[in-house]
Amino acid sequence: MMREVGPARGVLAPATGVGAFQHARLAPSSGLEDIVQHYWSVRWDLRGHAPQRRETLPHPNVHLVIERGRSAVWGVHTRRFETTLAGCGEVFGVKFRVGGFRVLFGAPVSRLRDRSLALGEAFGADGARVEEEVLSADTDTRRIEVLERLLHRHASMPGDDARLAASIVDAIAADPSIVRVEDVLARWPMHRRALQRLFNDQVGVGPKWGIQRFRLHEALERIATAREMDWTGLAHELGYFDQAHFIRDFKAMVGEVPTDYLRRDRLP
Repeated sequence: MMREVGPARGVLAPATGVGAFQHARLAPSSGLEDIVQHYWSVRWDLRGHAPQRRETLPHPNVHLVIERGRSAVWGVHTRRFETTLAGCGEVFGVKFRVGGFRVLFGAPVSRLRDRSLALGEAFGADGARVEEEVLSADTDTRRIEVLERLLHRHASMPGDDARLAASIVDAIAADPSIVRVEDVLARWPMHRRALQRLFNDQVGVGPKWGIQRFRLHEALERIATAREMDWTGLAHELGYFDQAHFIRDFKAMVGEVPTDYLRRDRLP
């Protein structure tokens, strides 16, 4: 039995909740923790219902996505991710740990930003077969076994730069007090350009982008759980100089201003 990991962050409130929708996140086996953040699956059954749009604010991670006829490795998606679900279907994926895909890719991960890589390009002949092998497996545990055999054959253990980048990104995700690049440099002293090069190489985006994305994740969680919202206070906590700047960033990424999103999030 694979161990489940905590709830997802960055998932935007759906406009409707009809039909059946499942999202699971499962931890990797021992020995792959430096390469794989977790495995994930999404299943839906909307038969008899209208199609649904689902949206997320993606994390700064590379994903291997298995979906019938559309499987690929995806770099960091810098914009809001939108997809429309209809009928009955499923997707299974690997969320690589920061730095986990760099050795396999053999080039700066920023080259994959907002684009995809065919499985055959990433894994050769093994990649061409893996979609059918994964989708033919009848449990998530067996699907993970297929993917872990693939990763053990092709992936190498991340080096010092990868581990450093991963530790910085982990800290940014976990600590809301990190709101500026200067906060990172205070904890990991290095030249700003060296930090930028590290992120472009191992993460795929710059450190400022990563900080802003995780702080927007924080804003979404606050909106989902707070009884009342102090928008000015929240903006300052997240590192914005004023509420207007926060509202502009929120609307650019989420697609609506915070007050409108709050009303949608709390619809019955």
